[in-house]
Amino acid sequence: MSVTKLKTKGPPIMYKSPSPLPEKTRATLVDSLNARLADGLDLHSQIKVAHWNIKGPQFASLHPLFETFAVSLANHNDSIAERAVTLGGKAYGTTRHVGKASRLPEYPQETTKDLEHVKLLAERIEVYLDGLRDSRKLFVEVDDADSEDLATGIIVEFEKHAWFLRASLES
Repeated sequence: MSVTKLKTKGPPIMYKSPSPLPEKTRATLVDSLNARLADGLDLHSQIKVAHWNIKGPQFASLHPLFETFAVSLANHNDSIAERAVTLGGKAYGTTRHVGKASRLPEYPQETTKDLEHVKLLAERIEVYLDGLRDSRKLFVEVDDADSEDLATGIIVEFEKHAWFLRASLES
């Protein structure tokens, strides 16, 4: 899987922030948060595709579970975007931007089988988690405890979601 890097036209314009971190550090943090936002928005849309199209014996339990994941992720995406803006940056999240920036593989929208959706979502959540862990390392390195706490909370929750999905695949 390749990571797409977006070309920018120079350093981002940073706005005044209540954060005591230096502007250059905040710009790096904003870039990382926007990368996680792109992954999160993409994952949200993929979870919704699974939620809408699932068929099979596990439908009754998985349909509402996927919706729970989507609602939770939407809230986390909002928190990530707001953290980027609080640090003096901008949040980027249009569909076109997300399509270029997300590290997640494309979701095969023809999928209908319940356990195939489970497998596909588990794989994508794990990619999302890898990105969050990378960002959390940066947050620790630059001593941004608030972004670190945000990432840790999301990681804890989505590791549990990935475990639920993986447990459903075991026989």
